[in-house]
Amino acid sequence: MIHTHEFDPVCYENSAILILGTFPSVLSRKAGFYYAHPQNRFWKVLGEIYGGDPGSSKEEKIAFLRSHGIALWDVIKECDIENSADASIKKVVPNDMAKLISGTRIKAVFTNGKKAHELYCKYVAGQINVPETPLPSTSPANARCTLKKLAEIWGAELKKY
Repeated sequence: MIHTHEFDPVCYENSAILILGTFPSVLSRKAGFYYAHPQNRFWKVLGEIYGGDPGSSKEEKIAFLRSHGIALWDVIKECDIENSADASIKKVVPNDMAKLISGTRIKAVFTNGKKAHELYCKYVAGQINVPETPLPSTSPANARCTLKKLAEIWGAELKKY
């Protein structure tokens, strides 16, 4: 079934880095915001890295991202996907990254997981001239990476900017 990304990116003039996922999960689509699945460790990882609580509301999370110069979006604008399974993604229409980052200070792009990296390389890399670094997925499906290990790896990269 074809699904369309229905909520806006989080991006400001002061954004120095852009973190990209693949496409919102079923729970994120219902919530209308990124990483809404309670077992996804995305918000916990950022909290560990920056030493604060990103909060629980959409507004608190947006303020947290903005205060740390982080832009957030997904590679895919529209696709055929079964539930939340990245492996099932087909018929991809990518988001317009060049349009998003124009007028920002984005110096680096980070992809959350292998599939986001793969899709970024296939559909987006040629649109923008910003270095991209793949990071391990914060998804609960990536059980081999503990929260501590994710925070170490992500922190080593994000703190460069």
